[in-house]
Amino acid sequence: MKRLLLTSTAMLALASTARAEVTTPVTVVELIVTATRLESRIGDAPGVRVITAADIEASQATFAGDILETIPGLSLSRNGDFGGVTYVRTRGASADKTLLLIDGVVQNDPSSPNGGYDFSSLDLGDVERIEVLSGPQGSLWGSDAIGGAIAFTTREQEGWRVSVEGGAFGTVRGSAAFGVSDDRRAFGVSASSYSSDGVSKAANGTEEDGLTSWTVGANGRLTLTDTVRLDGRIRYNEAEADIDGYDAFFTFGDTGDRSKSRSWTGFARVTADDFLGLNQTLDVSLYDLKRDNISAFSSRYDARRATLRWTAGRGGARDPFAFLVGIERDDTEASISTGATADLGASSAFGVVRFAPAERVSITASLRHDAPDGFDARTTARVAGVLDLGAGLTLSASAGQGFKTPTISQTVCDFCFPAGPSTGLKPETAEGWDLAASWLSDDGRWFARITGYRLKVEDQISYGVGRYVNIDRTLTTGIEAEVEADLTDRFSVKVAYAFTDAVDGTTGAELIRAPENAGSVTLLWTGERLKAALTVRAEGEQADSDPSTFSAARRDGFTAASLSGSWALSDSLDLTARVVNLTDEDYQQSLGYGEAGRGLFVGFRLRN
Repeated sequence: MKRLLLTSTAMLALASTARAEVTTPVTVVELIVTATRLESRIGDAPGVRVITAADIEASQATFAGDILETIPGLSLSRNGDFGGVTYVRTRGASADKTLLLIDGVVQNDPSSPNGGYDFSSLDLGDVERIEVLSGPQGSLWGSDAIGGAIAFTTREQEGWRVSVEGGAFGTVRGSAAFGVSDDRRAFGVSASSYSSDGVSKAANGTEEDGLTSWTVGANGRLTLTDTVRLDGRIRYNEAEADIDGYDAFFTFGDTGDRSKSRSWTGFARVTADDFLGLNQTLDVSLYDLKRDNISAFSSRYDARRATLRWTAGRGGARDPFAFLVGIERDDTEASISTGATADLGASSAFGVVRFAPAERVSITASLRHDAPDGFDARTTARVAGVLDLGAGLTLSASAGQGFKTPTISQTVCDFCFPAGPSTGLKPETAEGWDLAASWLSDDGRWFARITGYRLKVEDQISYGVGRYVNIDRTLTTGIEAEVEADLTDRFSVKVAYAFTDAVDGTTGAELIRAPENAGSVTLLWTGERLKAALTVRAEGEQADSDPSTFSAARRDGFTAASLSGSWALSDSLDLTARVVNLTDEDYQQSLGYGEAGRGLFVGFRLRN
């Protein structure tokens, strides 16, 4: 099987030399990021990484976790393939400390005990780009962004497209989208579906545990005058997954348990340019989730969130001075295990400013004041600077703060014994910094960056003896390294590596599910008709918890690979194929949970 991986690598390398052309300078596309609240060039936004639509298409990734696991500093915690509960950890912080946004709408689950987001059925069929902000982002997004924030932007479709794929494990997926767009108006709809028989969620199981999921979305935009615009988006997802758990004797393995979720999210926004001298927006966003766990001890959870936000600012991404200020009100309601509901909310004000005090210096600063209902108000800050040294060399640094209020479950002390609300539970707080050096070649073909960081979380909330309690602190120190190179006009390579030392600051014990060493290598071939991508991903061993004994244990390291490609049959029709787990590695992403073996999938993409 290792020979198969080496052969695939060699084929891509031979293809690059067989059709290599004389290298010529390429035009460097300047990326603009928006999850930083204030539109910025990516070079002015330390710690930000962008996954583009082209990256998603090249990898043929189905769900978000399939592509996020290649970003340095992110680690995946998945309770089995094909719909197992999936969390993303950023820079060693626990899974509840990564904030997820879709089109600017917060998606974290208020009905979950820790408030984290389950990425297992987050379909990429309508996603245009993903922005990953590492490090505390409390001054931008408030609570829950201690480790970082991940922002998804859905696509504004022009024309139509259809894709269908089928293959191993009884898997069938498809997507379709249609839209019209011009300078004054746009309207589009999209739909995607996925069904698979899957594999056993429990590594010691034998039955197939499948997943079905479908997503629909719509977007609209209308220019009322030369300065006033309306736009909005809505997205609905429904998923059902077979999950393994514990039998009557509390033995972990095959069970008939299932999970079902239904969620919708959306926003409506009015934008007025140069109104009273400022570019202003007013938007309302809504989120609704219903989650069922079907087993011998079935339960149902509901969650709702509504956010009203106003912003005003001046200056664009390329201007030497720009700022944005805003206020928002967030109201959240969720049910707990007893079926009772409770609510939390917060009123907030924030500001971001970017300026260039010298020709090669850019500084960005942000400040936010949050007044959560039921907890003391918090003010968080962040400052970042970029220094262009010339010859393609850049130094950047940032320091920021974050906080996380107790969730609804933690506030009312759900699952606590004796029952009763929590008393004296404090919000978690965090401080972090990073320092990076990067280099971009004159022709834009080579890029390299190395980042060192530290993240400290204090008063982390944990479940103690029958109740939620604050523990002293956790500490993560790490290094992230990246290299991207266009070796020829058609052949490129991306390399990423992360060293993560995540420990309990009091005991020195390793934090679970944060591998100390992780990395990936992606080889990309972009020909006139053939496009192919080979990704090899490796993780070292990590501290974990054994689901059968609930005791501390270690999960072995692994190396897994995937190969994807497409062949253009015409200008509008592509034949696609991909192989997951190319070497048929027997591994576990999380200890005790099963992952799929090698599988082949073929399909087509049709577009106008």
